[in-house]
Amino acid sequence: MNVIQQLEKEQEKKKTPALRAGDTVRVHAKVVEGTRERIQVFEGTVIRVTGGGLRRNFTVRRVTHGVGVERTFMVHSPRIDKIDVLRHGDVRQGRLYYLRGKVGREARIRERRRLVAEAGEPEEPEEEPQEAAEAEAEPQEV
Repeated sequence: MNVIQQLEKEQEKKKTPALRAGDTVRVHAKVVEGTRERIQVFEGTVIRVTGGGLRRNFTVRRVTHGVGVERTFMVHSPRIDKIDVLRHGDVRQGRLYYLRGKVGREARIRERRRLVAEAGEPEEPEEEPQEAAEAEAEPQEV
């Protein structure tokens, strides 16, 4: 591992959520105003995720007072306090630039549902066939 990779690994955040285009997120960003620092929340839809590793960034779009606002954040930036994923969107494309031309109900994105395999819960086999097989194998005494 060379020096650049070591420096990048040190600066990466330990836990980052898995972001995809279509997700609705709430980003808590630190904003400096003069000598004071406060946290500002930016909530919207992820329209793109680019880069990789330390250079990974994502663009969030929201419509406020009829005006579309897009803001790009770096995932591993020290200016980001935390990222909350509110909904996972079900989209087919990696870049959702078409949302810029949509308003209201047209701009809605379906929510992605979890599959049974993703839940991580092992399926329990039914016990009835096993008990029936054991009963047939052993003759009962009367």
